Amino acid sequence: MTAPRDPFFPADQSIRASTAPIDVRELGLVDYQQAWDLQADLAAKRARDEIGDTVLVLEHPSTFTAGKRTQPEDMPDPSYPVPVVGVDRGGRITWHGEGQLVIYPIIKLAEPVDVVDYVRRLEEAIIEAVRLAGVRTAGRIDGRSGVWVPSTTPAADPAAPTRDRKVAALGIRITRGVTMHGLSLNCDNTLDHYAHIVACGIDDADVTTMSLELGRRAPPAEMGPLLVDALRRALAGELVVANHSFASAPDPSKGLKKRRS
Repeated sequence: MTAPRDPFFPADQSIRASTAPIDVRELGLVDYQQAWDLQADLAAKRARDEIGDTVLVLEHPSTFTAGKRTQPEDMPDPSYPVPVVGVDRGGRITWHGEGQLVIYPIIKLAEPVDVVDYVRRLEEAIIEAVRLAGVRTAGRIDGRSGVWVPSTTPAADPAAPTRDRKVAALGIRITRGVTMHGLSLNCDNTLDHYAHIVACGIDDADVTTMSLELGRRAPPAEMGPLLVDALRRALAGELVVANHSFASAPDPSKGLKKRRS
């Protein structure tokens, strides 16, 4: 998806405020609230220049997270045995769980902060990693965030969904020029829990995993190094944002009121 305006920085220029190496922390399985608290602490320290840019790489136990634009009809039945956490990122509700790779960049962006360019660079990093792993047609749907596989691409596993399907989701927050939250890539996780929500507010498309698309296990341990390297290069301008759009669709969050706390 091309941005509605030219980015503030040339495509081959870093959007980080620092040139120091990024500190990558692989944390394993971490409770969602614990990870959120850690993010908030690191982001505050990064804003004060007490630490450098940091990327958290982890998985969560099964949890629904409801972004600021989540609507009542998106939510699971209250009796469903998976916790729902209201969060301060954009977007609507999604699911996190074991087998899904989650990456939280705590990055101080260069001034002037360009939120659109940051999101596009995250998407570019995911597209690069997913294509390197073998899902060659992964790209964007204009009007919707995240990374998608088109319906015209048959998955290797016949159990996979057949409509346009999201393999990676994004949800960010930027405070004092520092990013929080980030991205999740479905690797070899179950899709069962998505059936109990309207994921990201989208009911005319599906979700998928790397394992379903490739017809083999593609765990977070395999995808993590690919995605972290692509993220580093995208933020640095070494991996230039390109037009990978294959469709367009309505923005599921446009015009919606924010969720009440």
